[in-house]
Amino acid sequence: MKNKDKDGKPLSHPDKNSRMVPMTIMFVVICGFSFYLGGIFCSEKNKVLVEEVAKPVQSSSKDVISTPLQIKPVAFPECGSDYQDYTPCTDPRRWKKYSVHRLSFFERHCPPIFERKECLVPPPDGYKPPIKWPKSRNECWYRNVPYDWINKQKSNQNWLRKQGEKFIFPGGGTMFPKGVSAYVDLMQDLIPEMKDGTVRTALDTGCGVASWGGDLLDRGIITVSLAPRDNHEAQVQFALERGIPAILGIISTQRLPFPSNSFDMAHCSRCLIPWTEFGGLYLLEIHRILRPGGFWVLSGPPVNYENRWRGWNTTVEEQRSDYEKLQDYLTSMCFKLYNKKDDIAVWQKSTDSKCYDKIASPDVYPPKCDDGTEPDAAWYTPLRPCVVVPSEKFKKSGLDSVPKWPERLHVAPERISGVHGGSAGAFKHDESKWKVRVKHYKKLLSAIGSDKIRNVMDMNTVYGGFAAELVEDPLWVMNVVSSYAENTLAVVYDRGLIGTYHDWCEAFSTYPRTYDLLHLDGLFTAESHRCDMKYVLLEMDRILRPSGYAVIRESSYFVDAISTMAKAMRWTCRKEDTEYGVEQEKVLICQKKLWYSSNRSLR
Repeated sequence: MKNKDKDGKPLSHPDKNSRMVPMTIMFVVICGFSFYLGGIFCSEKNKVLVEEVAKPVQSSSKDVISTPLQIKPVAFPECGSDYQDYTPCTDPRRWKKYSVHRLSFFERHCPPIFERKECLVPPPDGYKPPIKWPKSRNECWYRNVPYDWINKQKSNQNWLRKQGEKFIFPGGGTMFPKGVSAYVDLMQDLIPEMKDGTVRTALDTGCGVASWGGDLLDRGIITVSLAPRDNHEAQVQFALERGIPAILGIISTQRLPFPSNSFDMAHCSRCLIPWTEFGGLYLLEIHRILRPGGFWVLSGPPVNYENRWRGWNTTVEEQRSDYEKLQDYLTSMCFKLYNKKDDIAVWQKSTDSKCYDKIASPDVYPPKCDDGTEPDAAWYTPLRPCVVVPSEKFKKSGLDSVPKWPERLHVAPERISGVHGGSAGAFKHDESKWKVRVKHYKKLLSAIGSDKIRNVMDMNTVYGGFAAELVEDPLWVMNVVSSYAENTLAVVYDRGLIGTYHDWCEAFSTYPRTYDLLHLDGLFTAESHRCDMKYVLLEMDRILRPSGYAVIRESSYFVDAISTMAKAMRWTCRKEDTEYGVEQEKVLICQKKLWYSSNRSLR
């Protein structure tokens, strides 16, 4: 999936009959205009001037490199306390501007540039450094996520409960009356592939506080937990505070930000998604992101309707009709019922090409997608009422062909051949490179691999090499692939890692203070021509936890400017050499200061 840069405005040609301007004046105007265009840190509202360093820095080989940037000292004010949980692209303050149809107002709607905030998001009053993993899976500080709605509304379901200064997570849920572990035990009985490394990546839609994904971590399965910012208040924030992977999102009008044929399993436990409405459109999206042979698990209505319908405010006839409709849709999409017991039903996506051949027939619903939309296009891409048929080009992307975990982590995926410049050799080279780099990073920052770091983001990965080298540490990594870069996210998933598409000209789909470590490799070099880097840094500050770290690997051209901006965000940074000690590239090791709002109010 490649996207193109936004078109610039064409320059008009001067009138040949216009009167001549004195050369000295033209020279001054041209120089001034060129300097203006050169400032990458300028914004529409508040331009930050960029200056050249007087003397160029030279490498050890005495070759002159690009003159580094410096910016004049800047300062950022604090945002108001009502912005402590600010999520710019899913902001409840702006919901009324968008349609309620299919709950599309819950989707990403980012503010225009003139509405962007240029301030530092404060932590809540009484904020404390998060509890360390693995203890955090079962408890977190109340003041870090001070919301009682779920506690009050779901108290009978044991999602969480307030106990003194903490929230406790008993592992309950709507469909987990005996606790999440007993629920997953039953699921494993239905899907033996969950026990032997066949199933590695999972998606949990409507995740609650992500107890299902948290339980699977000990079973070698890593889950992306997904929920919108809605009246359940901070589901995703609770998940991340616990140290469990999660992002803000909803299946509504747009595709989910993941490649096709990537997840080994998808799950819905009474997630309230209307699967049989709109022509089964949401089921089609589940089909798209599941790899051939992957499993879709549903618990809750209309499964086990014969025994459960009385508690669902409906009739047994309505529930029977809904279940039959669900089964018909899934069959038409080449799913088959794999197993079923009590409240859990499991369907498996077919690997049989003959089933998909039938979909190509005229007058069949849903039809085969043939509208030219790339299967992996998933950044602001509308849902389509058609079946994305697995590519015949890739025969080994099915669940029965991908190596089992953890072997798959180190095997070059078949889909790497679809990446420009991708090959098994390029994959092995990337692995070797990151092995050396991560070893060096751990020398520069001893917190990596310790209990100080749990939630990690690689802001612009290629094949997930950074994450792969950290897989034995007590942390997880969200691998981000730019929506404007070469599509390598399918390779990341084929390795058994997780990630998402994103455009760093916009805010990320998460709450403030949700990551312990942010890593980037040349992001400013790659994106500064189209993104205002000031806003990228402010976004990094928003999502980084107080006392969290950033490892910024950049060309020498940017490091001093980044360091100056970081200081304005109350970060402390030090500049280090790369593992090879070259002058053209440096590593900034930064730490965000823990500070409290100057307008604190005791509650």
